[in-house]
Amino acid sequence: MKVTRIFKKLIMVFIFTIMYCGKTPIQSPIIYGLVIHGGAGTITKEKMTSEKEAEYRGKIMEALTAGYKILERGDPSLDAVEAVVRIMEDSPLFNAGKGAVFTNAGTNELDASIMDGSTLQAGAVAGVKTVKNPISAAREVMEKTWHVMLSGDGADHFAKEQGLEIVDNNYFFTERRWKALKKTQEVEKHGTVGCVALDKNGNIAAGTSTGGLTNKRWGRIGDTPIIGAGTYANNETCGVSGTGQGEYFIRGNIAYDVSALMIYRSLTIKDASDQVIDKLSVSGGKGGLIAMDRNGNIAMSFNTQGMYRGYRINGSESVIKIYSH
Repeated sequence: MKVTRIFKKLIMVFIFTIMYCGKTPIQSPIIYGLVIHGGAGTITKEKMTSEKEAEYRGKIMEALTAGYKILERGDPSLDAVEAVVRIMEDSPLFNAGKGAVFTNAGTNELDASIMDGSTLQAGAVAGVKTVKNPISAAREVMEKTWHVMLSGDGADHFAKEQGLEIVDNNYFFTERRWKALKKTQEVEKHGTVGCVALDKNGNIAAGTSTGGLTNKRWGRIGDTPIIGAGTYANNETCGVSGTGQGEYFIRGNIAYDVSALMIYRSLTIKDASDQVIDKLSVSGGKGGLIAMDRNGNIAMSFNTQGMYRGYRINGSESVIKIYSH
């Protein structure tokens, strides 16, 4: 009897093998992509020339394309975020890097941060004056030290030690930003840049870079280098990069709040982002955010008249938007 039972089991295994051998298991499609912003503020079609709009769209497309190619070849989301932000830092169009606004002392002081959603490791620099690409300095802080943030001269010196490109503070001078300082025009206060990326391994990364607010007090630090305020990433939920009036983002812990609503209230990325921006509005703050969850769903929420923004998910073309409607 025992031999008979063993024989029957062997026959069943044989039949199962014949039926399923060679069949490829059904796999879910791999989703990857990125979403970026170039700042929120008083951005209206009436105040935008066709030439200037073409410049913004062209630079956003350049950044999107570069980041997407990195993700497409299977490289980490951190690489995509850094590359995208560096391109926008090198452009005078945005309030980050080359296009940074001036403090009330006539200097440029830059902030940046980056976060790895797979490990929750993060790095930031604040008030740097000679680092050409602050986003790269932020990544060096994350990967080469056990700190999260370095500021001022110490951050500049650290960046130099790491071999990053160092420039004179005059490099950041642009006539447009200088005139904005003199006139302290509200329209010139937008321009912070940021990126959230999801790679083929399901890892989320987020990064943000800014020159701060026009006519800010020297030494002022906003939300951009503060993890949880201007930048946040967690593979369990989403990645977020914010832009706007940093003091309100700090008080509201805006970037982390999106993730928290997804965890504790099971909200979708869009509902969580919209609710956080509603909270920002109630507090009197202006700005916006971009976010992407682990399934590739994105949100681009803001309470201003416009926000430079764009995204691309695999299997689709790039989408670029500027105005609220």
